[in-house]
Amino acid sequence: MTKRSNRLLTAAAAFVATAAVAGHAFAFEKEVARQRSFGGSCVKCELSGRNMAGARIVGANFSGAALVGANLREARFQASSFEGADLSRADLSDAGMSGANFSGANLSSARLRATEAHGVHFGSANLTRADFSDADATGANFKNASMAGAVLRSAEVRGGMFGSADLTKAIFNDADTTGANFSRAILRSASFRSASLKGAMLSKVDASAANFTDADLTGANLSGGRFIKASFRSASLKAAMLSGGSFEGADFRDADLQRAVLHGVDLSAARGLTQDQLDEACADARTKLPPGLSGKACHGVRMMVKPHAPRPPAPPSPPEAPRYFIAIVP
Repeated sequence: MTKRSNRLLTAAAAFVATAAVAGHAFAFEKEVARQRSFGGSCVKCELSGRNMAGARIVGANFSGAALVGANLREARFQASSFEGADLSRADLSDAGMSGANFSGANLSSARLRATEAHGVHFGSANLTRADFSDADATGANFKNASMAGAVLRSAEVRGGMFGSADLTKAIFNDADTTGANFSRAILRSASFRSASLKGAMLSKVDASAANFTDADLTGANLSGGRFIKASFRSASLKAAMLSGGSFEGADFRDADLQRAVLHGVDLSAARGLTQDQLDEACADARTKLPPGLSGKACHGVRMMVKPHAPRPPAPPSPPEAPRYFIAIVP
């Protein structure tokens, strides 16, 4: 690339980063909307606090960039990399980021309400207190992410991957996490009220004091998990797998345990269980129940419902080299 090209790229980058969303055309004294497009490479750029609402960021590399408190409402980040970038307190509401890479990024206290985040890679990102309310993050990757206090109320995260993520006190109320994988995640005091967890993987999680009231856990796998003092009031646990889990002090009042697999489960200190519930469940000789209650074996135990979970897309790779970096002003 020539020196002149480099200077043009630098000038375009500076213009795009500082331009307002709309400008005035002095010739006719009419307001003319500006359409901004970002591409190429802006590694470790300093864009904190900038107004980039409605920006189009396509195939760009913003790895390590500083976008603290930036306004990115309704922006589009298709196939772009923000790996390791700092977007803490940034506003990404109503943005579209399908296929983008935010692995290792700092999005603490960021607003991502109603974002389109299909297959986005948030692995190992800091999403503490991030707000994903009403977002569509189907197949997104949140493995090993720090998400304490994150809000995913009414979000759609079908097939999402939360393996080993820290979701302490996270809020999933009314969310759709059908087929999501939470294996080994920390869910202490998290809330899943009225959430869909059909076919979800919750094996070996720590969900102590978590709230699953009115949640749909049909066909979910809770084996080996810690659910001490968790609430399953009025939840559906049809055909769910509870084998090997810890449920001391857990509340099962009015829960549906039809064909739930209780093999080897210690429920002796669980609360709210009735004989009618247990008559519909599948226990074995190793199942421990509260005094006065008994379990029965089921023949041909198998999952009655196997929800189809979408296959999460592979995380995108950052672009190999800059291709363009332009600002378009109609």
